Amino acid sequence: MNLSQLKTDFLEYLEIEKNRSQKTIENYDHYLTRLLDFAGDITIQELNDDLIRKWRIWLNRLGTNTKEELDKSTQNYHLIALRGFLKYCQKRNLNSLPSERIELASVKRKQVTFLNRDELNKLFNQPKINNIIGLRDKSILELLFSSGLRVSELISLNKDSINFEKKEFVIRGKGQKDRPVFVSDEAVKWIKEYLSKRQDQTKALFIQYSNHQNKPDNSGNYKRLTTRSVQRLVNQYALMAGINKHVSPHVLRHSFATNLLMNGADIRSVQTMLGHSNIATTQIYTHITDAHLKEVYQKFHDK
Repeated sequence: MNLSQLKTDFLEYLEIEKNRSQKTIENYDHYLTRLLDFAGDITIQELNDDLIRKWRIWLNRLGTNTKEELDKSTQNYHLIALRGFLKYCQKRNLNSLPSERIELASVKRKQVTFLNRDELNKLFNQPKINNIIGLRDKSILELLFSSGLRVSELISLNKDSINFEKKEFVIRGKGQKDRPVFVSDEAVKWIKEYLSKRQDQTKALFIQYSNHQNKPDNSGNYKRLTTRSVQRLVNQYALMAGINKHVSPHVLRHSFATNLLMNGADIRSVQTMLGHSNIATTQIYTHITDAHLKEVYQKFHDK
């Protein structure tokens, strides 16, 4: 069978049998289409070690020929999609390259960026809370830090998602896995204040306002905020606060995790609250939050 038909079958398999999200399916489609762009619509038997090696070189050099530069992490996403595709082919007993032959590139771990308490306070004080946009943005900043939500999870929330009495809710994150999310008193306070000023019937919790005015679109409803919109507003308020770091919604997620660990939370609990499948993903925070190491140093180092 040719790759194009198998790719279609694989994506349908991810949707129907594996219940993967549409975003995951779109990403796998994009990565495997890159393989087809390079190799052509060959048969699965023609997809061999040498062809994969040449494709990897092509991916590595793609940035020199286009405006898009693929770092090692992004290249690995292509290889992970290929691994999944080959596992599917093996499941169908096709004569294909074993998925175990696809090795990921070594990636240098990026340094974790997070905000300290002083920086967080400066950031939270930037939105002008005398208008509905400022109240919305204040709510977003407080909620991102207090919950550790991914930005994609944040924008998916509806007005009735959060149980304000219990200050918690359940979110469906990556891999279609549910996890509990807890919300601080401060975040609840500002979200309630924001919702009290809403007079629309739109179900989305965080909505767009055209030209900084409280006007709905032609359908009478407001559009849900996008990932990019939240990224822009977080970065904008960080610049206004004079924070000399690139601040994104994910930096607030990092800040949530480091804050918990620095205050004594165990790493397994933090793993659950972040929705990490693998404890190794959560362990990126431990080297910067282990206060015990500093205590040992101060006690035993020969000054």
